[in-house]
Amino acid sequence: MDSQADVSAAPAAANAANAATDPTAGASVYARACPSRRALELVAGKWALLIFPALAAGPTRNGELLRRIEGISQKVLTQTLKELERNGLVLRCALSGERRGSLHVEYELTALGQSLSDTLLALDNWAERHHGDLQAARERFDARVEEPEAAAAGRLVHRLR
Repeated sequence: MDSQADVSAAPAAANAANAATDPTAGASVYARACPSRRALELVAGKWALLIFPALAAGPTRNGELLRRIEGISQKVLTQTLKELERNGLVLRCALSGERRGSLHVEYELTALGQSLSDTLLALDNWAERHHGDLQAARERFDARVEEPEAAAAGRLVHRLR
């Protein structure tokens, strides 16, 4: 019987060893308590998705980010950059200026942030290629939704295909 216990314990020991060496072992974004959910929440925000490609070309000053990312406020930019810095994705660099005593701040991606930026670039490209398809789908959907309302009002609606 001892040999049977040893055989059944072997897979459990192997799984425990894998979990110790592989940080993704047992991770599932579908599990409520999985820490990877926090990572998704961090990068899925609209502003974070725009900050990453803006920083991909290299160190960038705050003012340049404000000009490049239309619609973001200074407050939201600062909060988002601080959260990305806290999570090791962005590095804040305070540099002395040409004038005596002046400082300026630049932000750049860390190696971890660059690895994420490379992944998000495919998403940016997809959005740029397919925004028209999405708009057409919304228009088709909205037309279908309006037809029952028009029929309920006593109007005859013909569907074009």
